[in-house]
Amino acid sequence: MKTLRRILLAVAAAAVTCLMAGSCGVSKIKDIKLVSAGVKYIIPTSLRTFDAVLELGVDNPAMTFNVSGIDGSIRVDEVPFATFTAGEMMVEGKKILRYELPCSITLEPGISLLDVLKLSTRRSLDGIKADINLKVATKSGALKAPLSYKNLDLAEFSK
Repeated sequence: MKTLRRILLAVAAAAVTCLMAGSCGVSKIKDIKLVSAGVKYIIPTSLRTFDAVLELGVDNPAMTFNVSGIDGSIRVDEVPFATFTAGEMMVEGKKILRYELPCSITLEPGISLLDVLKLSTRRSLDGIKADINLKVATKSGALKAPLSYKNLDLAEFSK
């Protein structure tokens, strides 16, 4: 479970980094920072699915915005491992706040709990990659942007 927690945290960090990179044209959005990240809990809901809640501390010097439609996939050594979806999150402007983000992970066909246990013996997230899709909109709805990032190396976000 420790490695699964690290993967979830790396995905969350990657999503926030993608948000910043995808919105660099808007003043101060590039200054948004993930100041803390943790996994509140992970609960197996079946032999193939897990529900989790992430706790994310976000320093947002920009305007209030909504993040929705978060989904993606995780590959281990280029083999599809799991898909994930996450809830919606309204990030308050000009504040440093902690947010809870519910998410769900589903193992790909052919991946078992034994594979999750084997993954937990890894000392790093090397070879684990993710694709992330999300939608960002300002509170007023004036600016809406779907963002998509492929082949993100999660080892870079776990350091």
